[in-house]
Amino acid sequence: MSRQFAVEVVRQLVHAGHIAYWAGGCVRDLLRGEDPADYDVATNATPDQVRDLFGRRRTLSVGESFGVIIVLGPKGTGIQVEVATFRSEGEYKDGRRPESVAYCSPEEDAQRRDFTINGMFYDPLAEVVHDFVGGQEDMRRKVVRAIGDPHHRMTEDKLRMLRAVRFAAKFEFELDAVTAVSIREMASQVIVVSAERIAQELRKTLENVHRSRAIRLFEELGLLDVILPEAVHETVNANQERWQHILETLEALGPASFETAFALLLCDLDATVSRRAQKDASHHDVVGICRRLKLSNDETDRIQWLVAHGPQVHKAPSLSLAELKRLAAHEEFSALIHLERTFSQVTGKDPAPFERIDEFLKQTSPNQIDPPELLTGQDLISQGLKPGKMFKELLEIVRVAQLNEEISTKDEALTLVKDRLDR
Repeated sequence: MSRQFAVEVVRQLVHAGHIAYWAGGCVRDLLRGEDPADYDVATNATPDQVRDLFGRRRTLSVGESFGVIIVLGPKGTGIQVEVATFRSEGEYKDGRRPESVAYCSPEEDAQRRDFTINGMFYDPLAEVVHDFVGGQEDMRRKVVRAIGDPHHRMTEDKLRMLRAVRFAAKFEFELDAVTAVSIREMASQVIVVSAERIAQELRKTLENVHRSRAIRLFEELGLLDVILPEAVHETVNANQERWQHILETLEALGPASFETAFALLLCDLDATVSRRAQKDASHHDVVGICRRLKLSNDETDRIQWLVAHGPQVHKAPSLSLAELKRLAAHEEFSALIHLERTFSQVTGKDPAPFERIDEFLKQTSPNQIDPPELLTGQDLISQGLKPGKMFKELLEIVRVAQLNEEISTKDEALTLVKDRLDR
């Protein structure tokens, strides 16, 4: 459906007398035999002409000063196509965006793009590729190469250094030697990129199964020192053998979430303090790093939990039933076990903890792992107790006994409370 709509957008532009092609990543993906996640269109129509053609109600101006308009697909489909006017760009003073743009030809537009594999156009009506930058040849050679002068390309937008690595890893391509030299020389300048943009690039990188190669490239090019200096200090420099095990585990994980992979990179950092408990984000611990990168609270909580509970998994044979149940009740439990099991297999550790966990899961039904609490604070008040520190302690004693399957009814819970108070 999205492909059909993208064809229709081009058709309407062409029928109105304009030049229009698919552009960028969607062309690269098509040439790789993949279905693009989305389609971008480049045209010589101006933003006003695009809006007039498709109607104001069906278009959104998201970057009109840069010649970018969103054309909305059929109602209820959620489909949209970004239509950008062919443009050349002025100086990038802030290393993020150009000071000015000027409309131009397709050939000139291609020259402003980041990498040759992303700089091609495709005419879906004539089924012809328009390649002014040698992208098809680089696709055949499996090379990520900057368009024109790589130093100039990276100066325009420092995030391109991270993007180059991500593309090389994701597609299993090599980095062009000259492009790699420019990145290595400019690596320290990636610090000017906003935390949000760096985090987004890290997400895309670590969600991909070839994440280990990307991290190795980050390290080789000097980028890792800039974006994750804490991990470099605590692991890379401190214990090379362990660092190699982490990289091997990143590769062996297969499909995994960003949070799981990122937790592995931070596994040697302090995760004992939760986000809610920590007020000072300056400490070089897991929560502090997540805050520096401006990750969401949900991402931070998941990453902190994964790092904090990794050691507990390896103590599984000695954990109580209650401790195992509390571990298993967390929504990241499956990810934690996958992560720690993979790391253990890579390092050749004793499989006994995982045998215990597998046995526990086989013998314990889901409703036994996190059953409804037998008592609440209101129940204690009804017994004549006043809220206070003792409340929390009594409720914890009851909950542990319940999870250990020592009690199973409210009456038994109240009896346990009475016994504790009588001591």
